[in-house]
Amino acid sequence: MVEARNRNLLTERTTMLAIGLIFTIAALGFCGWLLFNLAVYALPCFIGVSAGFWCYHHGSGIVAAILVGLLSAAITLVIGQLAFATLRTPFGRMTVALLFTAPAGFAGYYAALGLVRDVGAGPHWCDAFGVIGTLLVGATAFARIASGPFAHAPAARTAHDDLVGSRL
Repeated sequence: MVEARNRNLLTERTTMLAIGLIFTIAALGFCGWLLFNLAVYALPCFIGVSAGFWCYHHGSGIVAAILVGLLSAAITLVIGQLAFATLRTPFGRMTVALLFTAPAGFAGYYAALGLVRDVGAGPHWCDAFGVIGTLLVGATAFARIASGPFAHAPAARTAHDDLVGSRL
């Protein structure tokens, strides 16, 4: 004999919907964070992926291609931060900053554009949010390059500093 059991389907469905909604929001937040970080580091990411694919297509294994990609991305980022920290002319610093922020701005534009198009917004709103994505990601890329670990390196001494110091 099978016993009938009272089940509260409303409570079970509501609980599952709430848990699903929480996990969906967490997953979207993680994907947004990952997309934002990849957009900020667009140039090193692009160089790393390109070097990894080049290495793989020229006979290396997957492990070697991944290592080459990670190493080339890290070297690109460190060289960019060192160049930004050691160059003292505004033109040189702006050139290095633009090398990193321009690809990040493009990546931010197309990431925001794709997300807003998926929502179903009109073309003008898509462009507006794309521009906002460009500004946010470009500014963040500039801030991360400018505040890297080498940003507070001491300035090189000049002959003028030596003359001023000898008079004191």
